[in-house]
Amino acid sequence: MTNVFTLKQPGAVDDHGLERNPGMAYTPELFNRIRINRSAVERRAATIAKRRSIKKEFQTAWLLKAITCMDLTTLAGDDTPGKVRRLCQKARRPVRRDILDGLGVGDMNITTGAVCVYHNLIPTAVKALEGTDIPVAAVSTGFPAGQIPQPLKIAQIRESVKAGATEIDIVISRAMVLTGDWKAIYEEVKAYREACGEAHLKAILATGELGTLTNVAKASWVCMQAGADFIKTSTGKESVNATLPYSLVMVRAIRDYHQLTGYKVGYKPAGGISKASEAIAYLVLIKEELGNEWLNPHLFRFGASSLLGDIERQLEHRLTGSYSASYRHPMS
Repeated sequence: MTNVFTLKQPGAVDDHGLERNPGMAYTPELFNRIRINRSAVERRAATIAKRRSIKKEFQTAWLLKAITCMDLTTLAGDDTPGKVRRLCQKARRPVRRDILDGLGVGDMNITTGAVCVYHNLIPTAVKALEGTDIPVAAVSTGFPAGQIPQPLKIAQIRESVKAGATEIDIVISRAMVLTGDWKAIYEEVKAYREACGEAHLKAILATGELGTLTNVAKASWVCMQAGADFIKTSTGKESVNATLPYSLVMVRAIRDYHQLTGYKVGYKPAGGISKASEAIAYLVLIKEELGNEWLNPHLFRFGASSLLGDIERQLEHRLTGSYSASYRHPMS
C-alpha cells in the first residue's frame, strides 16, 4: 500500500462544521484480503452490554442521548399526512414535559435526530418541522428491495432532494455483493452520492441478506470509498436486521477508514432495536470503538420506531419508581 491513501484531501463542510467524506478512487486492495472471524466477533459483541453497569442518573443521561440520535421513522403502507404530522410533533417533543421537568432537563430542548418517511410524505414532514433543526430523511432507490432500474433510482433521489429531504437513505444491490461485483457497487453508490448533491447519503447494506460478516465488512469499505456519509445496517424489513456483531464489523471499518483518510463516516443501526437497554449497548459500542466524537446525531443514528416509547417509559420509571402502560407514550 502506498502513502497516497493516508493523505487527507479537502472535503466539503456541512452545516454542522463536519467535513463530509468525499470518497476516494475505487481501491479493492484495501478490502480484498479482509476475512472476518465470526466466532471472535460474536465473543466480543457478547461482552458489550456486560462491560459497563450504567445506573440512576447516568442511565438517564445515556437514554436522553439515545433520543437525540434517533431517526423517528414511519415506513408503512398506511402512512397518511396526519400520521406524519403527529410523528413530527413527537420528534419536536419526544418526551412528555412533566417527565423532563421532573428530571431537571426541561430546558434542554431535546428533539430526535431526524424524521424518516417515504418520498410522497416529504413535503408534509418538511412543513411540520418548520422552525426546527430536525432534518427530514427519505428512503429511496426502490427501498426496501432496490429491484428497480438504475435510472429510476437516480431520478427518485433527485426528486426527494427537490421535495426537501436533506438526508437520503439508499439501498445497495445485494445481488452485486453476493456475486462479488464490488466495482459495480462502488459505481452505483458513487452515482447516488452525486445525485444527492448537498443532501447526506446513508447507504443501507441490508446486512441480514449479505451472507457473511466478511461481505458486510467489504460492502462497508466500498460504500465509504464511493462517498457515503453514513453506512446503515438494514431497511428494517429483512428477517434479520441490526445486531451487535454486524455493528461491530461496520464500526471497525469506519474506524479504519477514518485512520486511513481522516474522514469521519457516520453509523446507523436500524431495525429490531426496541428496548432502552439495547440502545445503551449500541451507545457503549460506539464509545468504545469510535470514541466520544461519534456520540452525536451528526455521526450516529438509531433507525427506530418503537424504541422511543420504551425509553420514555424508563425515564418515567426513573422519576416515579413505577412503569407506566405503553399507551401513555404514543408515537403519533
